[in-house]
Amino acid sequence: MVTFPNAKINIGLDIIRKRPDGYHDLQTIMMPVEWTDILEIVPAGQKKTDSLTVTGRKVDCPPEKNLVMKAVRALRNVTGFPAIDIYLHKVIPDGAGLGGGSADAAFTLKAINELFSLDINNNNLANIAASIGADCPFFIYNRPMLCEGTGTEMRPIEIQLPHNARIALVKPPVSVSTKEAYANVDPHQPDVPLPSLVRQPVEEWQGKIKNDFEASVFPKYPQIPQIKNKMLELGALYSTMSGSGSSVFGIFTGDNISEILSACFTGCDIFVSRPM
Repeated sequence: MVTFPNAKINIGLDIIRKRPDGYHDLQTIMMPVEWTDILEIVPAGQKKTDSLTVTGRKVDCPPEKNLVMKAVRALRNVTGFPAIDIYLHKVIPDGAGLGGGSADAAFTLKAINELFSLDINNNNLANIAASIGADCPFFIYNRPMLCEGTGTEMRPIEIQLPHNARIALVKPPVSVSTKEAYANVDPHQPDVPLPSLVRQPVEEWQGKIKNDFEASVFPKYPQIPQIKNKMLELGALYSTMSGSGSSVFGIFTGDNISEILSACFTGCDIFVSRPM
């Protein structure tokens, strides 16, 4: 079985408070985009153990620590299924705030569930995914979601974008770890809740819908705010860093944005797609 785990972007990210357990309560809207890895899962035949083979972009962790294998182990704690061989071709950059690893884990759960007819519903799959990582449950549903708490409490939300909208992603040659991004954040209650702001036309989002990680990440990585500012100069209706960075996305209208970005951002990864 072959599937295509996709990336996500964050439309707004408010870090509201630090919790007694050391984590943070936040509010953000996650939205899927079509930048995808390639994931193949097949029965391992007579073998008794699972295996993972990773190609494409370098992943800086051994297979047993990969979120894909954590997903397999988490599912085996719930139900039985035959040994599997997993082939993961990485396309989505790591350290980019795009949730590539979380998507791989969630799609692994969904693929095994379908491959072996385990009949686990999405809500239960999402509960399993939450034990792997905060972003993982989102990819079980894979539609725009308002995410709260540590990110695992979610409900569907409608995002109204122009019919000819394009989401452009630019990832500079730097990576930001989530731990690093959280180190210098200043939690606070926003003046206007994110769901109210996102109901306004996208042309009114800039300056109102913010990513609180930008304050801690931008001073250390000046390339990132430079990309954001350039996107706005190029006519983005809205632009911000995604998640904890380092990628920046812009919402544009028109069909030639890929060529324009390629000329402006040499040495960066660039991806443009319609909203999913």
